[in-house]
Amino acid sequence: MGRPNRPASWGDGSTSRGTGVSTLAGVSRARQEVTLTADLVILTIRDGRLCVLLVERGNEPFVGKLALPGGFLRGDESLDQTAARELAEETGVDSSSLHLQQVGVYSAPDRDPRTPRVITCAYLAIAPNLPLPTAGSDARAAAWLAVSDARRVGLAFDHDDILRDAVELARDELQFRTIATAFCHEEFTIGELREVYEVVWGAELDKPNFHRKVTDAAGFIEPTGRKRPTPNGRPAALYRAGPATVLLPPMMRARSAAS
Repeated sequence: MGRPNRPASWGDGSTSRGTGVSTLAGVSRARQEVTLTADLVILTIRDGRLCVLLVERGNEPFVGKLALPGGFLRGDESLDQTAARELAEETGVDSSSLHLQQVGVYSAPDRDPRTPRVITCAYLAIAPNLPLPTAGSDARAAAWLAVSDARRVGLAFDHDDILRDAVELARDELQFRTIATAFCHEEFTIGELREVYEVVWGAELDKPNFHRKVTDAAGFIEPTGRKRPTPNGRPAALYRAGPATVLLPPMMRARSAAS
């Protein structure tokens, strides 16, 4: 996470008029400073596996540990802008070209040993198969790692929790929104779209049933009129993302899908 010269902070010790109660904490007169960061869970599918971008930390705390990329909020930025900047720095990808949404805010007092206290807003970014990343300013290295492997290794800070929540968010969003196409290139086959669901959900889907559902969902995908050769010799029709953002009807995952 690249630290700017002056990270933004909250808290000026002010009190509510006539109450003597801190307006920040609501229960204390003590001054509190809170530093804000944005952390990114960047998901893509590589070689048939759901992968996340991780960096090896070059500085304390947790030097040498794997972590999610992220950075400190600058004084002239919103958190969304911080996330977009860090995304561009870590992947070279403009946030306007992919899916980016908030996962949640993580504020446990012991989540980061640094002072002042660090609260982070986590973001989920989804993109097609991205190239090998380059490490940021305070990272030794950056690489794609399968989500299952990342969970076994264990990440710095509370990034295991953030990763778990982001993956579960992606799984839920696939049911009700059209974000599956964000994992695909501009043109894709229905087989490639089905692979997105199978990889993210961790469950094999019935091919004819899937084909019917995605083609019946209004505005989900649109035919391009082109075809692509396949290994079995039969060309596959190519599609692109449609204008819809909500899936009607939804694509519900089975209860036995990966957790």
